[in-house]
Amino acid sequence: MAQKSEYLTVRGTRLEIIRHGHSLNDSPTLVFLHEGLGSAALWRDFPAKLAAATQCSALVYSRSGYGQSDPCPLPRPIRFMHNEALEILPDLLEVADVRDCILIGHSDGGSIALIYAGGTPAIPLRGLITEAAHVFCEDITVHSIEKIGEIYKKGDLRRKLEKYHGANTDCAFLGWNETWLHPDFRNWNLEEYLPGIKVPLLVIQGADDPYGTPAQVQAIARQTGAGAEVLMLTDCGHCPHQEQEAATLEAMTRFVRSLRSEIY
Repeated sequence: MAQKSEYLTVRGTRLEIIRHGHSLNDSPTLVFLHEGLGSAALWRDFPAKLAAATQCSALVYSRSGYGQSDPCPLPRPIRFMHNEALEILPDLLEVADVRDCILIGHSDGGSIALIYAGGTPAIPLRGLITEAAHVFCEDITVHSIEKIGEIYKKGDLRRKLEKYHGANTDCAFLGWNETWLHPDFRNWNLEEYLPGIKVPLLVIQGADDPYGTPAQVQAIARQTGAGAEVLMLTDCGHCPHQEQEAATLEAMTRFVRSLRSEIY
């Protein structure tokens, strides 16, 4: 059954949120950060499954310009992920009254989670999970984004995305696609934030990810201040929680349960 969207206003922008599970005094909130073409709804039922498996509550939100959130101006700045991590996400957690949390970020959402963890006080953060996160720009990423841009223009991708983004469809796609393909994005890098991450980290990536090589995982694991647990999934592309759901759910459940035992 589809979950009902709610809305929170952060810095004057209305953001769509979906909640799962029950808020308990002794459990952290799982905060889900979607990919570059994602939204709260595009996580489908995975957040609910992880919340149930870990006995945690979950907060899933759509960034501005995505899903049913307010639109955003285009073009997006090269540092749009930095801005989300350093400005919007801290305020969202405060407005949502999130006291303890574990961030779970996919692709762009994973990069945002890493910047937040290493670039802010991250006071309520207890742990971090990334799927297919990027910490620098690679040729393979640019080439794949170029290809999907052609599919968007000529195929039925726009129609499929419209189901989740509605009036934000062009804003969501172009804001992601055109920014990643901007020549200046070749110098985009967030490795400076990795040494500042002081919480446990689980890094997940598909071995066949068309948007990033294992070099991304290696850079995160090598530079993160608290060290990182790595899970490379075979027969898996860019979306582990869909393509290898059972293995991903098991790994995340174990990781979250280990954090709960340490904290509480």
